[in-house]
Amino acid sequence: MTTLIPVFMAIAYAFAMYRISVWRSAKTLNENSHPLREPEITAMAQRLARALDLTSIQVHVYAVDPVNGLAAPDGRIFLTEGFLRKYRAGEVTAAELASVIAHELGHVALGHTRRRMIDVTGANAVFMMASALLSRFLPIIGIWLANLLSTALMARISRKDEFEADAYASALLVKAGIGTAAQKSLFRKLDALVGHRGTTAPEWLLSHPRTPDRIAAIEANEARWNLG
Repeated sequence: MTTLIPVFMAIAYAFAMYRISVWRSAKTLNENSHPLREPEITAMAQRLARALDLTSIQVHVYAVDPVNGLAAPDGRIFLTEGFLRKYRAGEVTAAELASVIAHELGHVALGHTRRRMIDVTGANAVFMMASALLSRFLPIIGIWLANLLSTALMARISRKDEFEADAYASALLVKAGIGTAAQKSLFRKLDALVGHRGTTAPEWLLSHPRTPDRIAAIEANEARWNLG
C-alpha cells in the first residue's frame, strides 16, 4: 500500500494545481480580453461556425504581446493582441488566423484542455516514483533524470495533441471552403512571427512538433482525403 502513496499524492497535487490553474487562467483572461471586432476575421469565424452547424463562434482578443492562439479550459477561443497586430500590418491574413481559430477549436472538441489534468497527473506520478527509485542508486543526478523523463513524457503527449488539433483544423477548414493552404502558409511564417529561429533541442523534448513535420502531416491527410 505504501508504494501507492506517491501515486495518490501525484493525483491530489495534479488535481489541486489544475483547479488553481483553471481559476487563475479564467480570471486573467476575463480581466485582459475583449471580443474580436475585426470584420474579415469574424466573417471567417462565421464560416467555421456554419461548417460546424453552430450559430456563431465567439473569438476573443487576449491583450498580450506574444503571437499565439489559445483555447481556455471553459472552451473559449482567444487570439492574442500580438497576433492581431501582425494581421493589421499585413504579415498574416484573415484566412491564416482562421486556421489558428480552427486549431484551437480542435483542442476544445478533442478534449485536450480538460484531458491535460490526467496527463499532468501521470507525469507527476512518473516523476515522483522515478525520482524515489533513481535517487537510491544515483543520488546526485537521480532527480534530474526523473525530471527529464517526466518532461519528455509530457512533451510527447503535447506533440500528439498538436498533430490531432492540426488534423481537426484541416478538416474543418476544408469543410468551410477555406482550405488548408492558409494553414500551411502560416506554419511557414510561424518561427519568424514568434521570433524563433529554430531550436537545437532534441525533438523528444519539444512540446510542439517541428514545422516541416506539421506541414507533412497536413499534406498526408490531404492525400488520404483525396484533396490533391
